Amino acid sequence: MEDCYPKGYRSVVFNAGIKDDTLDLGVVHSEKPAHAAAVFTTNKIKGNPVLIGQKHIKKGFIQTLVVNSKNSNVATGQPGYDDAMEIVKKVKDELGLEKTSLVFPSSTGVIGRRMPVDKIKLALDNLKAKLPGTFSYGDFARAIMTTDTVPKYLCARIDDAVLVGVAKGSGMIEPNMATMLSYFFTDADISSKDLDKILRRGVDMSFNAISIDSDMSTSDTVLLMANGMAGPVSVKKFARVFNKMAIALAKMIVTDGEGVTKMLICDVNGAKNDGEAKKIAKSIINSPLVKTAIYQGDPNWGRIFMAVGKTPDVKVNPDKLKIFWGKPPRHYKDAEMDQLHEYLKSNSELRLTVDLGVGKGSFRAYGCDLTEEYVKINAYYTT
Repeated sequence: MEDCYPKGYRSVVFNAGIKDDTLDLGVVHSEKPAHAAAVFTTNKIKGNPVLIGQKHIKKGFIQTLVVNSKNSNVATGQPGYDDAMEIVKKVKDELGLEKTSLVFPSSTGVIGRRMPVDKIKLALDNLKAKLPGTFSYGDFARAIMTTDTVPKYLCARIDDAVLVGVAKGSGMIEPNMATMLSYFFTDADISSKDLDKILRRGVDMSFNAISIDSDMSTSDTVLLMANGMAGPVSVKKFARVFNKMAIALAKMIVTDGEGVTKMLICDVNGAKNDGEAKKIAKSIINSPLVKTAIYQGDPNWGRIFMAVGKTPDVKVNPDKLKIFWGKPPRHYKDAEMDQLHEYLKSNSELRLTVDLGVGKGSFRAYGCDLTEEYVKINAYYTT
C-alpha cells in the first residue's frame, strides 16, 4: 500500500491513559469539510458518541473524526453525553473548525464507565500543531483496537482518487452491525446523497453479513468521508471498489474474532426471497451447535437442518433442503462422513451451501467457530 494515500487527510494517535499505556485515541482530519454518510447500531441502547454522530451526520459534512478505545461511553446518562460533547468541542476549538457538527466522535470499549475526559482533553492540547502532514491509517487502526489482535486497514485506487478503509472488531459481533467501528476516507468528489446509497448497500453485503457471537454492540458505526480533492469519479466504479473493500474488512473482523480458528462462509440459495435467505444464513452461522461442530470438525449435518428449521417467520420444506460443503460445492453422503470430518477439521476457511429449493432468493453470510478461548476472553473482560 505504498503511496496509497487520499489527498487532504492527516492523522495523529495518542496514549491518553484511558486504561493503560497503549494507544487509545486517534484523530483523522480533512483539510476541508468532506461529504459524509454514516450508519449506526440498531441496538436500542446506544453509546453517547453514536447519539451525537447521528445528529452531526444529518448535515452531510464531516471534517474531523475523533475515536477512542478502552471506554465506549455507554449507559452513562446525561453526564456521559456531556463528556462526549466536551471532547467534540475541544477538537473543534483546537482545529478552529466553523461548526461543532463537523466533528464526528466514536468510542469503543467497556460499557457503563465514565470517560476520563480530562485525560483526553490533555492529550488533545495543541492538536493542530500535533497533526503531521501525513495520514498514517495503520497507526490509526492500532489506536482503535480493543481485543483485536491485528490492525485492519486497506487502500485502493479509483482512477485518480484513493479510498482507505480502517476497521476494528473482534467480539460482540452481530450486525446490524457489530462491535465494530469502520471508517472510510476518500479524496473522490461524491455527494453525500450518493455516499449514503453506496454505504448502505455496501454495508448490507459486508458488515451486516457477519457474526461472531450474535451479540449486537451499542457502539457500531460505519462512516464514509469524501473531501473531493482528487476530483469526480464514476459512482458505479467507486461503489464496486467500496463493496469489495467492505467485504474484505468484514472478513478480517471475522477471522480476528475472539478465539476464532475457522471462518464459515455460508451461502443460502433457493429461498423464497433474499430476505428469507439472509435470516436462514444468520440462523446457521449464529447457532452455537453449528459453531462448536465446525470447531472440531464434527460432520453433524443435523445441526444445520435444525438451524434452518428454527429460523423465525420462514417456511421450509425439509424434503427439498440440500447441504453442500466446499468449493466447488460437494454433497457428502452418509458413507462419506469421515471425508467431511477431514474437510471440516483441516481447513481454516469453510464453505457451506444450503439450497432450499423453493425460490430464487440468496444471501452470503460470514461466521466462525466457537472455542474455549472465546469463553476465557469474555469471562475476564473487565477483570
